[in-house]
Order: sequence, then structure tokens, then C-alpha cells
Amino acid sequence: MLIDRFGQLGGNLRHMLQDYFKIASNEKPSRMRFASTIPAENSGDLDVLWSEHNKHCTENQEKYNETSWNGLGYPDFSYLDLKIKIADKIFECCCFCEKNCMVDRRIETGSCQVSKPYVSSEFLHMGEERPLVPSHTIFFSGCNFKCVYCQNSDISQHPNHGMNLEPEKLAKIIDLRRKQGSMNVNFVGGEPTPNLSYIIRTMKKTKENIPVVWNSNLYLSEHAMNLLNGFADLYLTDFKYGNNECAEDLSGISNYTEVVRRNHKLAFEAGEMIIRHLVIPNHIECCSKPLIKWISDNLGLDVVLNIMSQYRPVYHASEHKDLSNLPSPDEIREVKSFAEGLGFVNLI
Repeated sequence: MLIDRFGQLGGNLRHMLQDYFKIASNEKPSRMRFASTIPAENSGDLDVLWSEHNKHCTENQEKYNETSWNGLGYPDFSYLDLKIKIADKIFECCCFCEKNCMVDRRIETGSCQVSKPYVSSEFLHMGEERPLVPSHTIFFSGCNFKCVYCQNSDISQHPNHGMNLEPEKLAKIIDLRRKQGSMNVNFVGGEPTPNLSYIIRTMKKTKENIPVVWNSNLYLSEHAMNLLNGFADLYLTDFKYGNNECAEDLSGISNYTEVVRRNHKLAFEAGEMIIRHLVIPNHIECCSKPLIKWISDNLGLDVVLNIMSQYRPVYHASEHKDLSNLPSPDEIREVKSFAEGLGFVNLI
């Protein structure tokens, strides 16, 4: 076992999150900080901008792996600026998530009902996974899901709840929390995806080097996933369902498995990852086991997996007979034993 300032962690887990730990220790720049040092072209229509973006996305991954924190310069227009410019254009015809509402969110809202970025709360969170704490967790109001058992329905279903902060203001708070000891900045909700353009713009205005954690249901469009590539350092994902029927019934989401499986593969290639799975009562065979098996087959047995037992029958869960109770201890043990039996080595 490896003992250091990050706690007592297995060497294999430390390896799977090695970039995250190096950024947190200022041994190397965050992906966002590195993107801000790469010169980019600032002209053309959206197709031309995407072509420029994807060129940098391909070319800079290997460069990033070889880059230290010292000696970075900042061009007039960077790869990070390019991400902001593209995100702003998407905001005018929104397809940040796979609902693809295609509305101009400057004047109307889509399915998420998010018109402006409202921060419900922000604080140094000590209850996240041990490698992440203390985590500067920023909760955004609003969500593109309508989960009947939502544990944060007071946030997710009230998109105008909280503080509407200018990017400069939130950036100063992020820097302050870093100086107070935060290991990362952790964007969550609700769901952070509707506020992607705001989040990138905010991080550009920060001064401190800090890992960016994207804490999400991962129901993003490929465009949004491409923007996160080279921005997010660690994907903290909420992998809910093993089939489309449960996703449609419990969260009002179509094509769930196709989208979320695709995005887990993209995230795994783009950065580092901790996958969360909340055990839902009576959904072991239809959801827990199939999705854990899919992870083992497609992402490998080294991936960091947190099997969570915090489900509570809140919000509208009591209206669904199969969701009206806590998961039983036997159900929790069965899911964990299934993962152990497959050979996962980084179970939390």
C-alpha cells in the first residue's frame, strides 16, 4: 500500500489516477491550463472552428503527457479560447446533451429549463471519494434528467434556485478554495452539462492550477464530450442503468445505454475516471449487473468503481412500488460480490 498526503491508497489506484494526483500536487498543469497555452486559429464558421479544435485535440494529448508545469506561455488566442468560442455558438442552438433541443438559450430554455447558470451551493466537500477530498464541490441547479428518485430534487428540479455569479466572481472563489486546501474543483448538480460554456469561461479566469472534475450523468452529446476532451481531468460519472427501458421509466431518458456507454469510452480515453453506481432496489439483475459487466468488458478491471448504497426513496420514489424501500443489505452485498467476482481491483 502507498501512504502519502493523499491517504492510504493502493498503488494500482494511484496509477489509474496518476495525472490527477500530479496536477493536485502542482507537478504538472491541468488539462485546462495546458489548453490555455496552445495557440489556435480564431476565424471561420463553426465547421472550420471544429476542424481546428479536433486537430489540436489529436495533436496535443501526447504533448500534454510530456509537459511540466513550469515555463508555460499564453498566446492571444488559445485552444481553450477556441473551446469557449465553440461552446458559445452551441449555446445559441443547444445540443450540449443528447436531448438536442436545438433552441437558442439566450432567449428560451430547452428540456433542462436552465436559462442562466445558478450555483445552488459551493463548499469544501469532505464526503466524496477519499482521493478527492477536500473537494471544492460546486452544485448547479437544473438537470436534463427527471429521475423519480432524485436525491437532490430541490436542486435538480428548480433550475433558477441559487446564485447567478459572473464567471470572474466564481473564478475568484475557486482560487480561494484552492488556497484553502481543495484538491480539485468538482462541477456537479443537478447536472453541470447545461452550463458547459459558462464553466469553461469561468475556469479560463482562474489563476490557480487545479484538477477539473466533471461530475455528471454523462448524457452529453459528442460535441460536448469533444469540448471536455482537453478540459476535464477526471470524470466522476453516475452510471445508472443497464438498459433503456429503466432509463425511460425512471429518468425520462431515451437511448440511455447507447449514449452513456459511448461517452464512458470517450471519457476513459480523454482523461481519468471514477465511475459511481448507485444500487437501486429491485434493479440488480436489470441494471447493476449488466452495467458492471459492460464496464469490465469495455473499460477493464482496473477502472475505479464506487458501488454506492446511499439510495433513499425520496422525491416521487414512493409512487413506484419497486423503488419505495431501501436496497436490502443482501442486494448491496450481491452487487459488490458480483463486481469482486469479475475481478475489479479498484473498488471503493
